[in-house]
Amino acid sequence: MTELVTRNCWWLGVTKDVGKYVKECDMCQRIKNQTGAPVGKLMINEILKKTWMHLTVNFITKLPLVAGKDVILVVYDRLLKIAHCQE
Repeated sequence: MTELVTRNCWWLGVTKDVGKYVKECDMCQRIKNQTGAPVGKLMINEILKKTWMHLTVNFITKLPLVAGKDVILVVYDRLLKIAHCQE
């Protein structure tokens, strides 16, 4: 918005004044673009009951080659918050 104003005129503190105007302008606030995805209904996380049933699995890749291997598999249990790594 400041760029549009400074095309035709300039004064000391123009950036601050334009920012204040936009912040307080009702029309500017109503038509302002939404940058995030629409928010859905909030859901409660399920309560986990058994260990090693809800896992997160990741590969750590592009490691230096050691004994012919350059990848690590990481398995993470969401209930106990325990990780197990395997070369």
